[in-house]
Amino acid sequence: MNIKILEKKLIKIEKRIEKIKAKLILIKEMRPGSLTKQYKDPKKKKGGFYQLSYTHKMRSRTEYIRPQFVKEMHKQIKSYKEFKKLMEEWVDLGVEYSKTKIEIEKNIK
Repeated sequence: MNIKILEKKLIKIEKRIEKIKAKLILIKEMRPGSLTKQYKDPKKKKGGFYQLSYTHKMRSRTEYIRPQFVKEMHKQIKSYKEFKKLMEEWVDLGVEYSKTKIEIEKNIK
């Protein structure tokens, strides 16, 4: 493949990584997991409470969340999902960047 094309590809990847970094800086509080409403009596839907379930450091955890914190918890879970998506994209771009640099080196020799 043409070296100029590969070099342009590297620049494009670098720019995308910079955009990802800028988005990551804006992420504030975050929590992994999913938030569900549970009931002590599911058939009658009585005794409702909120439960946060997640895995962290290979340990499954469950926490009870008071109703006044549910809205904030949803925001934090959304932030965590955005963080994970951005990090995955960054890793994918890093792999592509590395492969492209190797391809340029092969074509120079």
